[in-house]
Amino acid sequence: MLRTTVGCVGVEERDEDEGEEDLRDGGVPFFVNRGGLPVDEETWEQMWRHVARTHPNGEAIGTRIRGASDLPKIPTPSVPTYQPTTSIPQRLEAIQKYIRDLQYNHTGTQFFEIKKSRPLTALMDIAKEMIRESLPIKCLEAVILGIYLTNSMPGVERFPLSFKTQFSGNQFCHIVLGVHSGGRFGALGISRRMDLMFKPLEFRTLADLVQEFEGAYKGYWHTLRKVKIGQYVSHDPHSVEQIDWKHSILDVDKLTKEEMRRELERHTRDMRMKIGKAAPTSPTKDRKSNMGSPHRNPGSPMRRNSRIERRPSGEKKVLDPKSPPDMNGYQIRV
Repeated sequence: MLRTTVGCVGVEERDEDEGEEDLRDGGVPFFVNRGGLPVDEETWEQMWRHVARTHPNGEAIGTRIRGASDLPKIPTPSVPTYQPTTSIPQRLEAIQKYIRDLQYNHTGTQFFEIKKSRPLTALMDIAKEMIRESLPIKCLEAVILGIYLTNSMPGVERFPLSFKTQFSGNQFCHIVLGVHSGGRFGALGISRRMDLMFKPLEFRTLADLVQEFEGAYKGYWHTLRKVKIGQYVSHDPHSVEQIDWKHSILDVDKLTKEEMRRELERHTRDMRMKIGKAAPTSPTKDRKSNMGSPHRNPGSPMRRNSRIERRPSGEKKVLDPKSPPDMNGYQIRV
């Protein structure tokens, strides 16, 4: 039910196929609640023991909070609603305010388990649970929530954008939800640092957006080592496709600034090309009654091996505009 994991601060994959995350918080391994909500007693007690080990005030902070009878009631944030005339930038700002009002999770226990290998429809169910429970969240949870809250905005394209940095010999990882609309880029997310989450929709290129984050990291004496950018995410909340989290992996140390910009421009073109491609969606009721097992027939294309397809910095991908969309990720959820 409860597992401690080791890795960098934020989010980083340990097993790409399983979608498990290695997580560290301030150099200390933290826990992921894998038993769902409400939190079971074992997870609850483990959370407080972890707080006692990592908080500067030790056990005293837990004793004071758990023994208090007059704790203030925490207001529940309201999901943003919009008028038809509300502009896209204003809607994104409202979504960011809602994410920020949930507050960053400092407990050392992540309340919602996010498996990156799960289909989009399952991740959207987790986003609904986040809204229902209104608990503090971390950066990966904020990305899932941001996707859910922007699904009804077809003019806004969303993509995962993650960073690996280094400071004082330790590696740190962070992820935000990149957004693109009206020819401008921005970002949604949550972080301990105000300048490492929301970015308004005002950056002309993806390179400008990445450079903005790199500059913010420099303010905390962090050196940017890698940038990982995914593909645009479907707006269909019932889609069974998986999110492409790492379509491009850029090793900053091995690229000049000009090469980095060219790679980001190439990735931007790749994302635009995906918009016109069909994505597998969940079947309708009528189709379900007429469909059998979704086994691959002899004429179907082979399933992509995502581990092989990922390309190092600078490697070009040959695109075949006539190739049919890959439907092998299609499944019927019962």
